[in-house]
Amino acid sequence: MNSIVNVIKSTVPISQFNRGLAGKIFTEVKKYGAKVVMKNNTPECVLLSPEEYTRMVDEINDAKLLNLANERMKSSDISQAVPAEDVYRRLGITESDFADYEDVEIE
Repeated sequence: MNSIVNVIKSTVPISQFNRGLAGKIFTEVKKYGAKVVMKNNTPECVLLSPEEYTRMVDEINDAKLLNLANERMKSSDISQAVPAEDVYRRLGITESDFADYEDVEIE
């Protein structure tokens, strides 16, 4: 029963926009989360705050990258991997070469 109440609270008829209530609706979206805009008793669109939209897009992109990494790992031959230390030695790179650089954050 509680989920039905939540669904009802998260919908907004498009007529409320025509009545000048857009500002109130946007405030509710920022405060309480997404709203589904209904037009002729049919979902027309979903309103999200910019922060929520960005979070969702980032999450989707992270999932795509994870999937890509997993696919690459399946087809990789670990016996062909070269340790970083060997690459550094072959290229003449030492620890002191990294001293002037900040740590890099990899997401």
